Amino acid sequence: MAQKAATPFSTALLDQLLSGRDPTTVLEADGLIGDLKKALAERMLGAEMDVHLGTEAEIAAGNHRNGSSTKTVLTSDGAIELSIPRDRHGRFDPALIAKYRRRFPGFDEKIIALYARGMSTRDIQAHVRELYGIEVSPDLVSAVTDAVIDEVTAWQVRPLEPTYAVVFFDALRVKIRDEGLVRNKAVYLAIGMRPSGHKEVLGLWIEQTEGAKFWLRVMNELRGRGTNDILIAVVDGLKGFPEAITTVFPETIVQTCIVHLIRYSMQFASWKERKPLAAALRPVYRASNAAAAAAALDAFDAEPWGAKYPAVAQSWRRNWEAVIPFFAFPPEVRKIIYTTNAIESLNASVRKAVRNKGHFPTDQAATKLIWLALRNIVDGWKNPPIAWHAAKARFAIQFGERFIVDQ
Repeated sequence: MAQKAATPFSTALLDQLLSGRDPTTVLEADGLIGDLKKALAERMLGAEMDVHLGTEAEIAAGNHRNGSSTKTVLTSDGAIELSIPRDRHGRFDPALIAKYRRRFPGFDEKIIALYARGMSTRDIQAHVRELYGIEVSPDLVSAVTDAVIDEVTAWQVRPLEPTYAVVFFDALRVKIRDEGLVRNKAVYLAIGMRPSGHKEVLGLWIEQTEGAKFWLRVMNELRGRGTNDILIAVVDGLKGFPEAITTVFPETIVQTCIVHLIRYSMQFASWKERKPLAAALRPVYRASNAAAAAAALDAFDAEPWGAKYPAVAQSWRRNWEAVIPFFAFPPEVRKIIYTTNAIESLNASVRKAVRNKGHFPTDQAATKLIWLALRNIVDGWKNPPIAWHAAKARFAIQFGERFIVDQ
């Protein structure tokens, strides 16, 4: 049985600290914990001053202590008032709480974490006031969260893997103020699956309208960041996408999302009819090959459901060139490319974060929050999906040397 680690504080010392304290306030910011934090911080500041004044340059300059000044500092537990030592020459800049800073390390991270979960600046203000008794302004919240913009920029241009086995592309809509008007803009996300099966978000792009020029810019950006090959791109009817991707990655197979096609088909039927309609379509997307699938679609078109809803078969035929690649793959690979569920799940989590925002003042504000939400989500992406282990061997056979297994 493992032994408990010994506390660094003696029982006598703890009894002394707790003596006369109200036990209900000991762990609060204005109780023992707050007093200890203040005492430790001031002791550390004093030690920093000793080190500063002990350097050869300060000794030679005849620098020495020159009293102290008080500063109210925001911490994750509340506000504390610190006595900050001063030196005669005014050159002391403590590492613990630097000049002109009024927030302890860790406080900003708490603000950013609340913001990333979709809380508005006013909500965060009320939350911090209620929990910590600290008054922070909406401007402070904005300033703290704006500090991540440099991280977002670095993330957007970071190097990518040379090869992705599958890349899923999809969009969600957010309201952003643009030239005085609130517009619905599309936020496009891409999830790349490496040959190892590990997922990563490749980037996010905000655009009011999509088209071949936009997608060509995105594809050139991915290539410029180091990606030389995409084996399969799974999309949901993005305008201009197939032409753009095959211009930059000519060997990429563009596959439409089968589940999206099924969902679109269901929109024509009443709620009660959807289950039998889906069953009638099943032979199409479960066919063994493209020829069998085309025959099944013709049979569906000639049957009662096809006659009642002719737009269903028409929608499949319109997308047929992007449907038939699916049938060239064995079941193990079909499970991977069957749907854009991976990115839809990501979009759902992002939507939850932006739901309370109403609209964003700028594209940058939207990018900031969405990136923070993405950062929280991808922290949980550790292992490849179970289906990937069976699919990997099939990818190696299907794509040969293009499938670089040792990534």
